[in-house]
Amino acid sequence: MSNALKQLKKALRQGEVYRRVDLERYSNAVDRHLQSLVKDGTLRKLSHGLYYKPKLSKFGEVPPEEDKVVKAFLKDNNFLLFSPNDYNGLGLGSTQLYNEYWVYNHKRNGKFKLAGQNYRFFLKSDFPRKLSKEFLMVDVLNNLNKLAEDNSAVLKGFQNKSQDLDLNKLQRAADKYGKRLANTKVKQLAKTDSRAYA
Repeated sequence: MSNALKQLKKALRQGEVYRRVDLERYSNAVDRHLQSLVKDGTLRKLSHGLYYKPKLSKFGEVPPEEDKVVKAFLKDNNFLLFSPNDYNGLGLGSTQLYNEYWVYNHKRNGKFKLAGQNYRFFLKSDFPRKLSKEFLMVDVLNNLNKLAEDNSAVLKGFQNKSQDLDLNKLQRAADKYGKRLANTKVKQLAKTDSRAYA
C-alpha cells in the first residue's frame, strides 16, 4: 500500500460521508485510491462522487445518517430534512406510508437515490431550521396535491384539530410558509375559534 493511500485511509472516520473533492487533498491519485478503498470495503460508494466510511455495530454495518448524506450531496447544511410520514403524526387522518425523504433547500430540485434511499429535493425560498407541529400543519396543506391521501378527509381533520393548536403559532407559520390554501384554512380557524389572538 502506497504512503498516499495510507494517508487517505487514515484520514477517514467511521460513519462519515465524503465527497470526492473533499478527499483530493489526501491523495495524488484520488480516483485510483477511491477505487481501491471501495474494492477492499473501506468505503462504500453512495452515488457519483459520494462515499461513506461504514460504521460498525454489534449487528453489522450501520447505514449512513440521512442528514450527513444530504449535507455532503448539497455541500451545504442549510436544509430541512423530513419524511412525509411525519404528517401521519398530526392526527389529521393521513395514513399513507412513503418510501422517501423530502429535503427543502436552496440548491437542488428533483428526485435522487443516495445510499439506497429515495430523496426528493424541493427548492424553497424559506423554511425553518427544525420541524414544528405548526409548520407541519401548514406544510401538509401546501402539499395536498403531492400526497396519496383523501384530500377532503385531511381538510376535515385539520378543521377538527383546532382545539389542540396554538393558533397564534399556527398563524405565524402560515404567514411565513403557507400557500393560498393553508392561509385560507388557518384564517378560517382563527375566525371560528374564540381562543385566537387571546
